[in-house]
Amino acid sequence: MARRPQGNVEAADFERRQCSVGEPGDGEVLLETMYLNLAPVMRMYMSGESAAGETPLAIGDVIHGRGVARVVASRHPDYAAGDVVQGQIGWQTYKISRMSVREKMRKMPDRRLSYSLGVSVLGMSGFSAYFGFVARGQPREGDTVVVSGAAGGVGSIVIQLAKIHGCHVIGIAGGPQKCGVIKRWCDETIDYQKGDIEGQIRAAAPDGIDLYFDNVGGETLCACLENLAFGARIVLCGFISEYLLDEPYGLTNYERLQVANATMLGFFVYNHAADFDQGEQALADWVRRGQLEPMEDIVDGFDAMPKGLARLYSHRNVGSAMCRVRRGPYDSL
Repeated sequence: MARRPQGNVEAADFERRQCSVGEPGDGEVLLETMYLNLAPVMRMYMSGESAAGETPLAIGDVIHGRGVARVVASRHPDYAAGDVVQGQIGWQTYKISRMSVREKMRKMPDRRLSYSLGVSVLGMSGFSAYFGFVARGQPREGDTVVVSGAAGGVGSIVIQLAKIHGCHVIGIAGGPQKCGVIKRWCDETIDYQKGDIEGQIRAAAPDGIDLYFDNVGGETLCACLENLAFGARIVLCGFISEYLLDEPYGLTNYERLQVANATMLGFFVYNHAADFDQGEQALADWVRRGQLEPMEDIVDGFDAMPKGLARLYSHRNVGSAMCRVRRGPYDSL
């Protein structure tokens, strides 16, 4: 990081440095990066805020971020050359790692699926969707489910999980292109760029919302609070609409929870770490059966990372945003 961003991130906020990697010592591995995740929380790190258990960034620090990497050399008893892992890689093409708990590393089984899934459906986006929607949301067949940010990395998975669970799905996205992409999995789509989100939701869900999966916060959350069915559940996953605000958005109608006998639930994906293996298996099975289609928004080349991150805040990505640093063995399958 070269400087703290003002508004959306710009090229001048970053500095590319080249340095010698060295050889791994006892208990260490040398990782070669294949894919790097691009996530809205990265701007929070750059702004000096702490999020997702990561320490704030100082000027000159390597930017935090998850990725998928191949072990090219190992002096660690649990890892061998050729293993593929996902975890905290950071914005770097190589990394020497002790594979510590803090780095949250996981081996990726060879499923003959693209390793890009390690930063989408079989990574934190998939786990956030699975544990947020299934474990926290407790969907029931026939529920009317509303998902904001439905064309994003997490939302595009949630709308598909909702269909798998037999729900009536309403996806909120920005613009006709994104609404067109998600239409195949949604019974109704709402384009927030048309305005009057509350009115659009009321028309799409005349009997109210049973389950709202919130990826954006702000005015959209307020609009959904005005359209709750009795006993509704709200799952708070993200608040991208607020990341560029100078002041946090303040809810003005949270009393609607009381009127609807509703619950609003937060969750932190790493609190479900003990169940990641089970979640990964379920998600992979749905992918193999064709019930869950990965949506990935890929920029190519390590130098494209800043541009790829800026795309998130201008709402141009569809699906899980990532950078392909090096091609993997199953990319073309």
